[in-house]
Order: sequence, then structure tokens, then C-alpha cells
Amino acid sequence: MVTIEAHGPVAVATTRKAAPWVFYLCLGLLGLAVVAAVLADWLAPYDPSATDFSALYQQPSAAHWFGTDQLGRDILSRVIHGARPSLLGAIALLAFATAVGVLIGTVAAWKRGWVDTLLARVTDVMFAFPGLLFVVLVIAVFDRGPATAVIGMGLAFAPVIAKFTRSIALEEMARPYVDAYRLQGVGSVELCVRCVLPNLFPTLIGYLVVLFGEGLMSLAALNFLGFGAQPPSSEWGLMVQEGRGGVIQGIVGPALIPGLVIAVVVVATNVVGVRLSDKLAVKA
Repeated sequence: MVTIEAHGPVAVATTRKAAPWVFYLCLGLLGLAVVAAVLADWLAPYDPSATDFSALYQQPSAAHWFGTDQLGRDILSRVIHGARPSLLGAIALLAFATAVGVLIGTVAAWKRGWVDTLLARVTDVMFAFPGLLFVVLVIAVFDRGPATAVIGMGLAFAPVIAKFTRSIALEEMARPYVDAYRLQGVGSVELCVRCVLPNLFPTLIGYLVVLFGEGLMSLAALNFLGFGAQPPSSEWGLMVQEGRGGVIQGIVGPALIPGLVIAVVVVATNVVGVRLSDKLAVKA
């Protein structure tokens, strides 16, 4: 069972321990998404941008397994091709947020004192803004687009990662080996990079996998609002936005199918992330 708990500008997903078959099922679903992203050009039966005005809003059939959208484009092909920008966008977001958040959290835990207080106030200010509003402000300054959406949402995620990193870094730095290395004259930067940070990764990786699903959903929301990917991209959030016109006419497939894909990938990521975090924590 997966629940979402609010922490600042983003939500952190937690889950009760799932049965083994649920974990492997979710792992398989994520594997399918990755395969679709990598092999989209070979797996998709049609060009995702090819329009056919003689086949508008067709129902699922042998020719179009998921039907067609308002421009006669094959929905299955667009979902397959949409895996690439959707997953890569979430990965880029998380990579940027991790670089910023881990740096802030580690420095705050290592230096303590006024440095810790200053960085805590900075992250608190970022927490004061709702994540989506913060991203909209960034986009208003730097114009819309996929890169701006990734950077803006990455800045919204960075305080969450920073606070989590600080908490686990404080525990790690209280271990005896840190004082032992200091007595041997090992420099702070070397000790941090070679010893402390590697020991944080097992706990951090599982947490980041869970945040990946939240990042995917957040970027899809931005694309739905028109702040990220632009047509004719087949990014999943943008597909939902483009398909909403058909809902008024009772044709829900173009909006429902990519929405379900987003939901499935997010839930699967939460389950895999929490199980991975548990396993890494035990090994650590």
C-alpha cells in the first residue's frame, strides 16, 4: 500500500512492505518503461507525429491498439515515444536536485555552526514557496521550455534532498572512524569525499528512487499546464493536456491512457524505491 506524505514543496512517498511478487511486478513494469524509452523507434508501429484526418478519435482496434487522438495520431506509438522525454526529464530533474541538495546537506552537517544555520534558513525560504508556484516563478523569468521546467522543479526538490542528506550525514559523522581519520591528519574534503559520502549513498539511493516518481509526476503536471514540453512532443503530461478536449465529447482514451501510464510508473517507482532502500539499509 502506497501513501503520499507532504514534506515542504514536494511529497514523499512511503509504503508498507509489499509482497515479493508486487515488488517484482513493479520492477518489470519499470523495465518495460525503460525498454520503451530506449527502443521507441523500433517498437512503435507508427510515427508518433504522423497525422491522419481520416482517422480522428478512432476506437481501439487491430490497426490502433489504443485508438487515435484528435489529430488521428496513434496513441500507442505516442505513449511509447513519450517514455523517453518523460523518463529523461525526471532523471535530469533528480540529478540536478541531488547535486544541489547533497552539496548543501553535506556542507551544513560538516561545518555546523553559523554555516548550518545559514543554509537551514535558505532551505526554509525555498520551502515557504509551494513547489509548483516556485517553478512558475522561474519559468516567468527564464521563459518556458523543458530545460527551464527541469531546473525550476530541481530547485524545488533540492531543499528536500538537502534536509534528508543533512540528517543522515550527521549520523554518519558521529561514527568513530571519522574522528580516527581526523587524528591521522586526513583533510576535511578528502575525508568527506572518500569516506562519508560513499557511506551515505545506500540510504540516499533508495530515497532518490522514490523521489523519481514524484519528479515524473511533477514534470507531467508542468507539461500539462503548458510550461514544459511543447507540441508535437509526445511527453505523457502533454498528451493528457492535448486529450482533454475529447473528454468533453465522451472520448476519454487520449487523456486517460497516458494518465494511467504516469500513475502506474509512479506507483511502481515508489514500491521499488522503498524496497531498495530497505535492502540497502540492511547491507549498510
